[in-house]
Amino acid sequence: MRLFSGKCTSSARLDGKTAIVTGSNTGIGKETVKDFFLRGARVLMLCRNTEKAQEAAEDIKKQCTGKTGLGEIVVEELDLSSLKSIKTCAEKVKNNEDRINILVNNAGVMMCPLTRTEDGFEMQFGTNHLGHFYLTLLLLPKIIKSAPARIVNVSSLAHNRGQMNFDDLNWEKRNYSAVGAYGQSKLANILFTKELARRLQEAGIQDVTVYSLHPGVIDTELGRHLDSTYVRGINFVWKYLLSWFMKTPLQGAQTSIYCAVDEKAEKQTGLYYSDCEAIEPTNAAKNMEDAKKLWEQSWKLVNLPEDYNPFKAN
Repeated sequence: MRLFSGKCTSSARLDGKTAIVTGSNTGIGKETVKDFFLRGARVLMLCRNTEKAQEAAEDIKKQCTGKTGLGEIVVEELDLSSLKSIKTCAEKVKNNEDRINILVNNAGVMMCPLTRTEDGFEMQFGTNHLGHFYLTLLLLPKIIKSAPARIVNVSSLAHNRGQMNFDDLNWEKRNYSAVGAYGQSKLANILFTKELARRLQEAGIQDVTVYSLHPGVIDTELGRHLDSTYVRGINFVWKYLLSWFMKTPLQGAQTSIYCAVDEKAEKQTGLYYSDCEAIEPTNAAKNMEDAKKLWEQSWKLVNLPEDYNPFKAN
């Protein structure tokens, strides 16, 4: 028997709304797309591998054969390890879409060997945090214009193993730790959520809300790097021996879906969720000085112009 709890029970429809889900060709991202599609949304699947994403989109449509009130699914290319790809994708989305009502920053890599993104960032920090930070701020004016809107950042309980080392965010001075780097990136997801929520409130924007969450330990492909990071065979142990203690992708997607559609969550912002309930993250994830510092350093790392104002709808 798998250990899980928490289910989104909202029947809210998303007719006429546009939702974006990154990294959605498999796992909880794919299940999130399917849920939004069933609710009538126009769903954009932003994925690095568009061929696999198209296959996933067709599979979702096939699973929903005979259902009524379905939405649309559109696939766009996005490589979160490339600032150039992120900017190109964001510009295309802003030009092609009339609105963005939901953004689910779902994509991620976990415990990979020391590798670097196209722009030289440590892969987990660069993909899990900086990539989504940059994408979100590029899309934010359109999101604000589309309000009410929600931004959902998928973090992890692993944030409790993270520490923000502002002198070496990209692991250029320290001995590399795949676990430590993953924890730092997931801690950054929560700090970004809190600082974005604070700045939206400060700007007087009440109807764009932000959420971070722990989806649970999921039986997905996220652990595919474990063999190369540690020893061959550990991924088998992860997938087989621990499988009974993992959630299925459908179960793991419930909290993302809850934050994106549930009526009760609509009045909340900046909180951290698990099993469809707001819970307290670690103290490090509530450090607003670190949240502000992370925002400022991330802004510089992704080379956003000093005069860019993401809080102005245009």
